[in-house]
Amino acid sequence: MDFKYLLVSLLFSIGQFSMAQNFTGTVLDSQNNSPLPEAHVIPRQGKATYTDADGNFQLSIPEEGTTLTISYMGYKPIEQFIGPSDTTTIFLLQEAPIEVNGVMVTGNAKIDPVFAVVTNDYVKKIVQPRNVADLFNDLNGFSLIKRGNYAIDPSFRASQYEQLNVQFDGGTKAMHACPNRMDPITTHVIPEEIEKIEIIKGPYTVRYGATFGGIVNLVTQKPGIDDYGLSGSVQGGYESNGNSLVSMARIQQATEKYDVVGNLGFRDFGNYEDGDGTEIPSSFRSLDYGLRLGYNFTENQRLQAHWRQSYGRDVLHAGLPMDTEEDNSSILSLDYSLQNQGGLLRGINAKAYYSYVDHLMTNAQRPTFMMVDAVSAVDAVTAGGKVELELKPRKNLNLFTGVDLLHIARDGQRTRLVKQNAMGPLDTPMEFTDKVWQNSYIDDFGVFLEGKYAIGPKTIVTAGLRYDGVVSETKDPEADFAALYTDLDQRTEHNISGTASVKYALSSQFLMEVAYGRGVRSANMIERFINHFSVGQDSYEYVGNPNLDAEVNNQFEVGFKGKIPLEGKGWDQFTYGSSFYYSFYKNYIVALIDPSQSRKFMPMQEPTSVKVFRNLNDAYKTGFEVNAGIDFLTDFNFTTELSYVYAKNKDLGESLPLVPPLTTRFKLGFEKEKFWANANYTLTSKQDHIASSFGETETDGYNTLDIRLGVIPLKNITIGVAALNVFDTTYHNHLNFAFNNQADFGSVPINDPGRNLSAFVQYRF
Repeated sequence: MDFKYLLVSLLFSIGQFSMAQNFTGTVLDSQNNSPLPEAHVIPRQGKATYTDADGNFQLSIPEEGTTLTISYMGYKPIEQFIGPSDTTTIFLLQEAPIEVNGVMVTGNAKIDPVFAVVTNDYVKKIVQPRNVADLFNDLNGFSLIKRGNYAIDPSFRASQYEQLNVQFDGGTKAMHACPNRMDPITTHVIPEEIEKIEIIKGPYTVRYGATFGGIVNLVTQKPGIDDYGLSGSVQGGYESNGNSLVSMARIQQATEKYDVVGNLGFRDFGNYEDGDGTEIPSSFRSLDYGLRLGYNFTENQRLQAHWRQSYGRDVLHAGLPMDTEEDNSSILSLDYSLQNQGGLLRGINAKAYYSYVDHLMTNAQRPTFMMVDAVSAVDAVTAGGKVELELKPRKNLNLFTGVDLLHIARDGQRTRLVKQNAMGPLDTPMEFTDKVWQNSYIDDFGVFLEGKYAIGPKTIVTAGLRYDGVVSETKDPEADFAALYTDLDQRTEHNISGTASVKYALSSQFLMEVAYGRGVRSANMIERFINHFSVGQDSYEYVGNPNLDAEVNNQFEVGFKGKIPLEGKGWDQFTYGSSFYYSFYKNYIVALIDPSQSRKFMPMQEPTSVKVFRNLNDAYKTGFEVNAGIDFLTDFNFTTELSYVYAKNKDLGESLPLVPPLTTRFKLGFEKEKFWANANYTLTSKQDHIASSFGETETDGYNTLDIRLGVIPLKNITIGVAALNVFDTTYHNHLNFAFNNQADFGSVPINDPGRNLSAFVQYRF
């Protein structure tokens, strides 16, 4: 407790030296000039606030000014550049009972179902993200699946991989080429390029592709009005644990008619040490660049092209059987948007994209290299598109209808040079070639219709229906796979999904929602076509099943959030929110031991049997997220967050795999215009509810503390420092993979980094 009081006092004292300019404004209805109380006022630089009962607000803004965004339920948000002023500025909002964005920027928290937006303010986080997945580390309900520093996947409410619909800018996708997910989608975009993360917390929309457990949309930065002209930034960061360096440069030219943005990033991470000083093999280097061109034909019509490439080199994967020598990806996307039209047709959104991932992995630095020299060269193609129409047949009804297409194709082979067998070294090594993906593909053609109906100014009903036709095939099967499945012709599936939800705004200070969604996910390519490869957390060889039925998630959810202005001395506002959900699954896909099949590679090695993917029918999941916070003493805030998931596979009498433990976070922050600080204390409980069939073991609970400080000493220069895992705790998250094929390590989960000091500097021009 003494530490907390000391930290608050220190931050408060330092904050008094920060200089700011006062700005006052009034937010009114444009038709009758009535005040709009509790309108949300968000400056690009500075602390957000709300209007009072008379529509008035006050801000501290930089001397050079900033961009202000004002939003209110049932009104069109406005964005305007402001500067310091001695007079009160009037802002007039126009009514817009339903206003929903389209493909390029998705979602509205007050309209879309079970929706959340998280701003990626990496400047204030200070820690250097390894890849985009690191941005989820502190988000309530999210966990990370870690195989090392590079191959990190987000998990939300115990849904992961293809159970989550992860995309960029409203639909662009890039699927991994490696069957062990050494190159997940989160490795193909620079983390600093992400402006915000939009989350739909379940299968509560049908507009963005087939969705099982939720949608994660990573929105890249787009120039605003105050960015007109030539501007950019350069920045660099350092972490002591691993001697890691990060650098990035961004430059853009923007006008009312067009914008051009280019960025370049480089990462060099070394092996880190856990709290006991044990070095974890996890180093990597990566180079990323991107170029985006946007052209505005009119105020409501825009065309945008985006090209990006990423290169990973010399990547060590502590929890996987091989390492990455090369990981190369290229992504091209094209977006078109026509909005705010009159009549029945209100808007058109169209998207097309193509990605190619080229991946090379070896076991050259692993103990098995003495017996077998293995090299796998694999590739993946992801292509797709979408056309969506926004229709307005009635004043209070918006309809969204369209079609989308997703094509995934993978191929590649593993070359094994066997130098030693059970009898000893071979005089002449024997070479074998194994088909990794068996030249397979999956096509998904979707048709959808979703409507949003405003029953009144406070209630919005959303309902949607979607059809997906899924075609899959392996065009070059191994002989043993073809013998196991004699009906390997092209297969077609017909999936129906849907959703219905109601949002009710009792006032501008309280919002509640009830939602139901039926999400359907067809089996992915690993589950269908993998053939005697180790792709799990255990040592079994896995065999795919091309005849799997699609997983079905029937999910129910109720949630609410609100805020209460406080009148007490020093107390500003109390905020709160919660979500409670329950899902029951049909055709849940798991890998089960099949004693009728024997190990194919190194047949004398245990386990000698294999796992085959099957459908199970009796499984469910339930849980909640709760958060509360208070703003006090003008510049201070304290929040607490709690998330919990319980899942059960009743067929096997155990948990579903990869279920995170109970997690609680306490966050104390201070923020002024030119100085900010925060302390995050995380408590993670023991997890003894495990999936033994998945190879999981019980994990102990742990506590960690992170402290961050930032300052703007000069105009356009930002400096930050951080101490992560302050107490040098030795721990590992329950979702971490175990060491695999590593010298001097047993099959125990990978520990996370010990104490880590981080520094960051950015210059903007």
